[in-house]
Amino acid sequence: MREIPLYSTFEKIESINKGMSGDKKYYIKTVDEKHLLLRISDFSEYDQKKTEYEIIKKMINNDVQMPFPVDFGICNEGKSVYTLLSWIEGEEVETILLTLTEKEQYKLGIESGKNLRKIHSLPAPQGIDDWSIRYFSVIDERLEAFRSEGIPFDGDKIILDYIDINKSLLENRPQCYLHGDYHMGNMILSKDGELFVIDWHTVDFNNYGDPWYELNRLGTEFPAFASGQIDGYFNYNPPEEFWRILAYYLSVSAITSIVWSKYFAPDRVNSILKLNKDILYWFDDMKNTVPIWYKSEFEM
Repeated sequence: MREIPLYSTFEKIESINKGMSGDKKYYIKTVDEKHLLLRISDFSEYDQKKTEYEIIKKMINNDVQMPFPVDFGICNEGKSVYTLLSWIEGEEVETILLTLTEKEQYKLGIESGKNLRKIHSLPAPQGIDDWSIRYFSVIDERLEAFRSEGIPFDGDKIILDYIDINKSLLENRPQCYLHGDYHMGNMILSKDGELFVIDWHTVDFNNYGDPWYELNRLGTEFPAFASGQIDGYFNYNPPEEFWRILAYYLSVSAITSIVWSKYFAPDRVNSILKLNKDILYWFDDMKNTVPIWYKSEFEM
């Protein structure tokens, strides 16, 4: 850490143990009263972390509400990579939604949807394969894993049939950069009442693909918030095609998570199975692609 150019200004350093990332994270207070987030990663992740840092800079230029990039480089005698970002003082949206009225949840969802639309304004690299090719090169294997070693449940054939019959929905979809983990656990409501998105990570599909794919992590536990996210993203007018594609992504995500949870998170198997049953309920056994939790009456 001493090799970081700004290290001499660090007055307070506190370790942060929250989150799923393998990065070491620290809250930093400097002598001139600045508050920063320091992330330290293994040098093997240099290229990935540099790309993430460059994208964050582009997102800031697109007026996305994110932590401001401060510095990036190598430390620990070439063994580590560091990223310095501004610290967002506030509360995780995930923890405060329960304390809000439905109108307030909806309003926060609107801001979340607008922020996501700004993120998606950055186009994907040119010359990449069609989204359907990229998507199914990953998903087909996961679907096959469910068929061969998943946990059967009442209605699994309905979901699988919907997925098989509607594969063409994903052909010729536009592609853009994605946040990669856009959900309410990665959103901070600042003390000034502004909504910030945090924790940009490189995940599936190298963080670029169909913009609507990123809406598969809507906060459906809070229907008003989820409804607001959709209305904010689409300026209160989601197209009909969106609902069919959203049903597709939510269905695939739910059913392919079963095998993952079976081997890597057995304590979550029951909740994942419940999610699949919820999918069937929300979409009336895939006959109605507008989910029952979407409530346009929250519009203000």
